[in-house]
Amino acid sequence: MSDEEKTNGSGGKCSLPEVTFTSFVMSLNTSTLFHLGEIGEPGTGKKNKDPVLAKYSIDTLNMLHEKTKGNLTEDEDEMLQNILYDLKMRYVNAGDKTGS
Repeated sequence: MSDEEKTNGSGGKCSLPEVTFTSFVMSLNTSTLFHLGEIGEPGTGKKNKDPVLAKYSIDTLNMLHEKTKGNLTEDEDEMLQNILYDLKMRYVNAGDKTGS
């Protein structure tokens, strides 16, 4: 089995994307959206909110942005800044809707 192929729960194979900075950031973005209740569980579609984990994911992305300053391409830096802005706004708006 190659590094790109992993078995899924049913014994079949699935292809995973190459690990890049962009794919890593997008993974954290998706995780944050899930914790904000904007993406449902894959099997059920059920949406759950966990603001503590959402904030943790945002803080992780923010730390990543700070620690990689000067080491990112212009496109990577812009993508990360845009994602952080979007997630922070969604987090604030989610708090407004729940009264937090």
